[in-house]
Amino acid sequence: MKKVINFVLFAASMTVAASASANQLDDLLKQVKNDRISEAKIDKKREAEFMSARSDKQSLLNKAKTELANQQARNKRLTKEYAANEITLAQKAVELDNAQGTLGEMFGVSRAAAANAYGTIATSIVSSEYPGRGEVLDKIANSKAIPELEQLEELWFALQTEMTQSGEISRFTTEVTNLDGSKSTESVIRIGTFNLVSENGYLTYNDEVGQVQPLAKQPAGHIAGTASSFFGENSGYAPLYVDPSRGAILTLETRKKTLMQFYHEGQEVGYAITVLLIIGLLIALERMIVLGSMSAKIRTQEKNLDQPNDNNPLGRLLKVYFENKTVDAETLELKLDEAILRETPKVDRGINLIKMFAAIAPLMGLLGTVIGMIMTFQTIMLFGTGDPKIMAGNISLALVTTALGLICALPLILIHSIVAGRSKSVLQKLDEQSAGMIAALAEKESK
Repeated sequence: MKKVINFVLFAASMTVAASASANQLDDLLKQVKNDRISEAKIDKKREAEFMSARSDKQSLLNKAKTELANQQARNKRLTKEYAANEITLAQKAVELDNAQGTLGEMFGVSRAAAANAYGTIATSIVSSEYPGRGEVLDKIANSKAIPELEQLEELWFALQTEMTQSGEISRFTTEVTNLDGSKSTESVIRIGTFNLVSENGYLTYNDEVGQVQPLAKQPAGHIAGTASSFFGENSGYAPLYVDPSRGAILTLETRKKTLMQFYHEGQEVGYAITVLLIIGLLIALERMIVLGSMSAKIRTQEKNLDQPNDNNPLGRLLKVYFENKTVDAETLELKLDEAILRETPKVDRGINLIKMFAAIAPLMGLLGTVIGMIMTFQTIMLFGTGDPKIMAGNISLALVTTALGLICALPLILIHSIVAGRSKSVLQKLDEQSAGMIAALAEKESK
């Protein structure tokens, strides 16, 4: 009985599930039919829009063809007008040449003269005092019209002004653009067409921007010094370096390296040579002071030989003599030689060191030369020989260190000779006094 009931329940559940599935399928079928109707409407709408756009495109195409035909007709018309204008221009040019007659050649010369004068005047330092002279010349040189009388007069005035001012020295006030971009009004002296000078040295005129500017670097001190002193003069004659090339030579002078720049190109080897020189000079100075003081004390002791003083070598030698007056001459000679040998290191101290520094300095310069050449060959191996500037730094090292070694050795050799001479003078004085003492004792023994 129980199984029958379960079967009935299962059949009922299957009937409900089948009914639900049938309802979902009906809904899906309805939705597909509705979507089909919607897609059909959309397709008809798109087809209508396409047909409408097609008719519009055709009208645009017809309009473009019409515009093209109009432009082609206009092109033909303009081509005919251009050809007719060319013929007219040629006829008018012939009429103009006939009307000008011999004046045409003169106007051509005036244009050429204006062009040449513009190149000179625009870059001349006279334009710093008289600006705006090149505008009229440029207008005459580039104009196709016949120059007017006023323009020809301006050309004449410009040329005459340049010739006159080239032989004059003029003082005027102008605006100077400094290297940092700031501007200041300064008094400037113009020397013909050659140079501009202020109280701070030479100036230059930048024709591209029409500004007076100081040089990026003033030339050597003796050259820049004449410029400053010349600026301070109000009358009479004063020396001044003038650049006849209108700035070219002066620019080259400013590019020259100073002695300090050459010195630093020696790099570490050059610095080591400098240290040797300084140490050698300090030792020489100390020896000069000590030997000078020693010589003065010896001269004082020579005036009073009976009272020896321990503050000088001669006094100590005399003390040995007085302590050994009772011995024989040979023993006294040995005692005095021993005393002189004790004094010799004090007198000769440091002198050989100066000599050694004088010998080492050229060798260090040679070492710097070898290092510089090694670096030069390495640069050639890496970059080739196309640009000499790449090798210039290493070659400078090679040459500068050699020069520094010689510069160090020469004064050290001279100073060594002076110091060694004074040392020998002191020792010679001691030998003379020692020989005199021995001679006096031998003479006393002989009696």
